[in-house]
Amino acid sequence: MATSTTVSIIVAAVVAILLIAVVIWVARNKRNEQRHVEADKIREDAREKTLQVKQQEALAEETAAKARAAQAEADVKAAQASGLEQQAAVHRGEAVNSRDHLNEQWDRADTLDPSAASDTRSAAHDKPQPTAESR
Repeated sequence: MATSTTVSIIVAAVVAILLIAVVIWVARNKRNEQRHVEADKIREDAREKTLQVKQQEALAEETAAKARAAQAEADVKAAQASGLEQQAAVHRGEAVNSRDHLNEQWDRADTLDPSAASDTRSAAHDKPQPTAESR
């Protein structure tokens, strides 16, 4: 009996060890399967976020392109404004010269015929027209 009891104990121990091994193996496989599912979810989320990030990057690039275009347009407008200011300065200078020349003509006419000066003088002779700078 001692041998059958010993054999029974050995068989029971082997069965217990095999049963524990099977439980460990099943638990490990289940854990690996859960990790696989979780990794797939993370990958899917990453794919969705990748699309969102690409859209954000495209929007940022589009906005930057619009900003560059607006800046270029502003630079063109600034250059045009500068050119117009220079033209205005030239025209102002010509107007001042013309006004001076006109005043000289009035003065010369007044010198030649002082009695007619009060009748023929224009009010424009006495006061120069205001310019953008004098306003």
